[in-house]
Amino acid sequence: MNSPPYTELRAAWKELRSSGALTLREVACTGAPRTLMLAEIPAEPGAPLVALSAGVHGDEPAGPWALLSIVRDGLLDRRYSYRIWPCTNPSGYERGTRANAEGDDINRSFHGGGKTPEARAIVTANRDRRFALALDLHEDYEAAGFYCYEPVMGGSAPLGTAIVRALDDDGLPVQNLDADFDIGYPPEAHHLRTIERGHVRPDPAAERAFFEHLPYSLYMLRRAARRAVTLESPRTRPWSERIAIHRVAAVAALGRLYAISPSEVD
Repeated sequence: MNSPPYTELRAAWKELRSSGALTLREVACTGAPRTLMLAEIPAEPGAPLVALSAGVHGDEPAGPWALLSIVRDGLLDRRYSYRIWPCTNPSGYERGTRANAEGDDINRSFHGGGKTPEARAIVTANRDRRFALALDLHEDYEAAGFYCYEPVMGGSAPLGTAIVRALDDDGLPVQNLDADFDIGYPPEAHHLRTIERGHVRPDPAAERAFFEHLPYSLYMLRRAARRAVTLESPRTRPWSERIAIHRVAAVAALGRLYAISPSEVD
């Protein structure tokens, strides 16, 4: 199916705001005639904070709609507070393009305080926040099943294993990863990560030294979050299945995080 227009996504989030389920505001993208939606769901005072985002590539539309459904259907673990970016590339979403309206890949622009209007808006808004986890929802055109990137922190990357197990339990497809599958690393950078079925485990320090342009996940690990996971659903699968994959993955990640440490946050 064709993805619904951005106007419908925005209207759906405004409807959630009117129900009292969350707060919602527009954050200006300085230097561009657009804004980003920012939703927040508080928990008890002192609860760890989780960042959720989707749609940084405009041609990956299931992520924003999966994120909406996760919030709307009450799937979030309420032991956490949430800062939610429903679609971090609205101009790309409207055009169906990976890049934003200026032709820039936002997910390669989080260095130096943000090199695109969208990245600057997110970096500025997050400057005083610390997160237990950052989840970013993506899609992959070449994948036949789900996989995720989870940088190794403190010698461990435990969330991806729990996510893959949950998807298997629900009968949802998981990508078999090997050296021939393109996960965005040039051949000379293969030493920066290890792979297993459905789970890519990068070395974040080595990646920062190797890559000039910083993606969202590495920015969050460097400046704002203890852990970060990038979720990839298979873009060629049916719409409902792509939504379901993200829902199961996000719920499993939050559950495993709490099992590791209920208060894992700086």
